[in-house]
Parts: sequence; C-alpha cells; structure tokens
Amino acid sequence: MFTMDLFSGIGRLGVAFSGGVDSSVLLALAVRELGPDRVVAILGVSPSLAADEREGAHAVARFIGVAVAEVNTFEGERDAYRANGPDRCFHCKDELFTRIADEVVTAYRLDAVAYGENADDARRADRPGGRAAAAHRVLRPLADAGLDKAAVRRLAREFGLPCADKPAAPCLASRIPHFEPVSPEKLAQVERAEAALRGLGFGDLRVRHHGDVARIELPPDDLERAVRDPLRSRLRAAVLAAGFRFAALDVAGVQSGAFTLPLVRRG
Repeated sequence: MFTMDLFSGIGRLGVAFSGGVDSSVLLALAVRELGPDRVVAILGVSPSLAADEREGAHAVARFIGVAVAEVNTFEGERDAYRANGPDRCFHCKDELFTRIADEVVTAYRLDAVAYGENADDARRADRPGGRAAAAHRVLRPLADAGLDKAAVRRLAREFGLPCADKPAAPCLASRIPHFEPVSPEKLAQVERAEAALRGLGFGDLRVRHHGDVARIELPPDDLERAVRDPLRSRLRAAVLAAGFRFAALDVAGVQSGAFTLPLVRRG
C-alpha cells in the first residue's frame, strides 16, 4: 500500500474535488492520513459542471467516506472568463478558490486547502489554473510528491476507487474555442450532446462547440463504429436534438488541450 507524508502539520484539510481521478486520489490519501472527520471534499457547482459529473463526484466521495461541501461559483459573471482567452482556467480557479476562502475555510475550520494537480499537469503550459492556486496558497500534494498521471491511476486502482478508469473530463467550457464567448446556452448544448452520446455507449468523448457545428472527438475504436448505421444515424439525431445543425466526427480522435495548447505554444 502506498504511504507518503503529504499532509504534515495539517489538522483539517479541504480538498477541491471534482470526482475525477486526480482529486479523488488526493481525497483518498488525505482520508487515509488524516481520517475522514478531518477532511472535507469541496465541489464547485456552476453551469460548467455537467449534472452527471456532479452526481459522480458525490458517489466517489461516499465511497471514500468523506463529507462533500458544495460551493456555488459564479465565474460566468466575470468578463475575463466569458471572453474565453487562453487564461480562462485562471479566472475559473480564481473564482473557485475565492469562494472556498470566503465560504468554506472558516465554516469547516480548515487549516489548508489542496487540489489535485499532478506532476505531469504541473509541467504543462496550458494549465493557468495553477497560477490561481499559487495566489491563494492552495496546496498541490500530488505534484509536489512527483506523482504523474500514470502513478495517480495506479493508486486509484490500488485504492479500488470507482473512478479509477474514468476518462479525463475537463469542464464544459473547454469545448468552446478560445475567444468565442462562453455562455450558459453553449454549455447546456454541449452537456446535452455529450450526455446523449454517453447514452449511446460512448465513454471517452468531447463535443466541441463550433456554432452550428458539433465537432465530435472519439477514440479510434469508437470512430470506427460511430460511422456505421444504425449508430451513425442515432449519433447525428442526438447531436441535432441538443441544438446543433451539423454533426462532424474529428478523425484526430480525443485531443487534450485542443484549443489552448496551440495558442500557448505560439506565444
């Protein structure tokens, strides 16, 4: 069993929690070291969080045995967030950590707040949320311990977490091209389309919002079956029902950082 002193000197810890693999492993490690009564999972709720992701986060927290504190975030009221530049994640995380500081830290008598950045993400140029974490003195125990994505996945399986094999699920705003404004209507379209595709049996996927066009990213194996009827027709109908006029399959497959990485590399 993995052991490491990641939380030395902390009496009560809040974990910024999404139900994804990274934050779930961090939460499980914190509970193992501090005990469930000294750890709180903090879930930010806004239109950028899909309903099934919210439900899944609660399920993982129940499995780990820790309480969830939901905090409403209002990044959509920030002009810089809606403008959707490459630093959008900074404004989102800054809103989250501000709300946590204002509403959760005192209420739960927390000594510190941590989030689940891993060592791989800490090295990526398209993760401006890390600047917000640093500004708010939010801890990043996984990255500081040198735990990369592969190590975090191994721990998730070792702990038997229900999200151990869950695909990465960035927030819904990541589906909108930079400099195209983020709006609740676009986020809802993407959420409806992705939920419908999951209902058709697709797991790892993205629906990128290009106005009337939904650009669908799927793993290679899923691409092959997505173009065969009757699934092809059902996929198209599901996307059109979400409010798009056209459904396009991207043969490049699922692309992490598809909108942000080209911009930060160019800069």
